[in-house]
Amino acid sequence: MGEGALLRVVHASPDAPGVDVYAEGVATPLVSGLTYGEASTYLAIDPGTYNIQLRPAGAPSGSASVYQTGNLTLSDGDTITAVAVGLLAPGSAGQAFRVLALGEGFANPGSGNAAVRIVHGSPDAPTVPIDVGADGTPEIAALDRFADTGAAGIALPVGQAIRITIWAGSPLARVTSFTTPALPEGAELFVIATGLLADLPREENAFSLLAIGPSGAIGFIPQDPTVFALHASPDAPTVDIYAGGALLIDDLSFGDLSGAVQVPPGSYNLEFRVATSGQTAATLSTPALEAGERYLAVATGFAGQGSLTLLPARDDLLETAGGARVAVVHASPDAPAVDVGVVSGSAFTPIADFTGLAYGDVSPSQGTSVPAASLTLGVAATGQPSPVATFGVTTSAGLRAFAVAAGSLAGSGESFHLVLVVASVFPWTSAEVLPN
Repeated sequence: MGEGALLRVVHASPDAPGVDVYAEGVATPLVSGLTYGEASTYLAIDPGTYNIQLRPAGAPSGSASVYQTGNLTLSDGDTITAVAVGLLAPGSAGQAFRVLALGEGFANPGSGNAAVRIVHGSPDAPTVPIDVGADGTPEIAALDRFADTGAAGIALPVGQAIRITIWAGSPLARVTSFTTPALPEGAELFVIATGLLADLPREENAFSLLAIGPSGAIGFIPQDPTVFALHASPDAPTVDIYAGGALLIDDLSFGDLSGAVQVPPGSYNLEFRVATSGQTAATLSTPALEAGERYLAVATGFAGQGSLTLLPARDDLLETAGGARVAVVHASPDAPAVDVGVVSGSAFTPIADFTGLAYGDVSPSQGTSVPAASLTLGVAATGQPSPVATFGVTTSAGLRAFAVAAGSLAGSGESFHLVLVVASVFPWTSAEVLPN
């Protein structure tokens, strides 16, 4: 008598609801209520040919299926991981929902290694090279959408976190990176790239890695945190920024926003060196940077007084279709507590979320709704009826931005003005807005 086959199902489709999994003609589901990011246990299946059908969780067994595999032949000794990927909603055929029936055949990875099979299951990510270890050289030259690295798996070292970098385009450019937990020796794992590259990394259906072990889903690995640095110190020279001796950002001058810097989750001591001499101007610490998040790091204070500091602001800005969302960062080291509001004619109307902001304060992190329009913003000392400076700002529908009050109000170095950091595009952009 044959030993039969083993079949399990992984739900890796970001827009599909929870599903029940049936074999055609059988009234009882093989798997019930499987949701995004989950994997069933291995099911013992008699050898044969099956049409596997998926129905919304809880739907009657006789109802129409939302997807069926067609004939899937299982033989004695087969172990199959069936991965549901793609988008269920109508759209491009190249992104359409499907089930990848992946026959397992992991090779012995050798001492000190684990065997990892990488599956490209993201509906909107292109063909990607994959750099394991983030050394700048992709070990996998090109992994097509809905393809995988093969049944044997790739041998990866155990006992340490591993950084995986995703590249794309021509010429190649880094898209994003992930940091895995330490792998256990001899483990046989699936790592499925899933979710939507177009979504913000913090969103539920964002591009991520789904790790699947022999006992089921281990969980999602979000993208590494991303930091943009803004030079807002009125008297500091152009600087280079280092972490652990490695150059992260070079030639950052007052008002400049750096490019995107992606690092493994954790806290960092950043060394600010004068670009022309290499002399250390300050060493500043970041808060804990979390996977799946993006941050604005504002370097401010007076270098000449030894008061350089780092003001972190996490991008929690909500998306608003009809208007804009703005958070204000008070980064002017000699300005008093301020109210920020709208100026119309001679009238100054403070915005409630932007009142009483002292140096170092950030308004509510989810942003405050402002109309999509050409506005005159005023900045006044808290409680005063007249602004000390006004600025012309044009906002647009869908804008998400930080308005950073930077420079010196008393004229000690760079003058007081706004830097508008736009987070609704990637990479982020910035524009200096001088007073009227």
